[in-house]
Amino acid sequence: MNGKKVFFVQPNSVIQKEMVSELIRQEYEVLLIPEAGQARRIFEKYPDCLAFLNIDEGYTEPQWDELVQDIQSDPALENVKLGILSYNTDPELAQKYLMDRMLPCGFIKLSLGLAESTKIVLKVLEANEARGRRKYLRVHCGDKTKLNFKLSSGAMVDGRLVDLSSVGMACTLNTDQELELHSKLESIQLQLKGTLCLVDGVVMGSRPLEDGSGKAYVVLFDPKIAPVQKEKIRAYLQWALQASIEQDLHSTKA
Repeated sequence: MNGKKVFFVQPNSVIQKEMVSELIRQEYEVLLIPEAGQARRIFEKYPDCLAFLNIDEGYTEPQWDELVQDIQSDPALENVKLGILSYNTDPELAQKYLMDRMLPCGFIKLSLGLAESTKIVLKVLEANEARGRRKYLRVHCGDKTKLNFKLSSGAMVDGRLVDLSSVGMACTLNTDQELELHSKLESIQLQLKGTLCLVDGVVMGSRPLEDGSGKAYVVLFDPKIAPVQKEKIRAYLQWALQASIEQDLHSTKA
């Protein structure tokens, strides 16, 4: 089972900067929908998703409730699992969404504090198997991601990333150079959207590219990678995920 997309709708700045980063660290595929009016069309494209609605911003609470009921009444969106985020501590409000609307992802009180709220969200994601069978989040990389490293012979090799995770990558090379299975690659420089990341790795094999134009080498990073380098990778993963959905978000404004 593949992982599910996790959307935050109309997220406040704390959610965007802190909670999302922690969820990425926990290997969840998290994306932001900045405007409530964009949500329904995004759900139509990704109907097997989880979504947390920040009802403190954007719409009035009755408008949020109308959106919830609209989604729940649409058979095409029956697999969209909704939850609520709010600083509002009114028990009647929580009662409405938990008992009347019966939202599977709950009513999460942000007033509990960021750490506690994030912990609750993580429990919800785990209960709903949002990570699927995959252990690590992997994103496809664009043309602007490059890499280079030096072989034991001293030759410099460069290429581009095909996909990336916090534990490894798939890459193509710009030369006919063959990499031996289990060979070690030291001081690989990854250029991730203007950020330079330095890692060591081991060649674990290769696979054909989807377009049939060649092959990609699969490299597993050294588990002793410096924390600061791993955070650079995760920052890129977060950026790449959001960039992947920007076209969908743009189309909702048309």
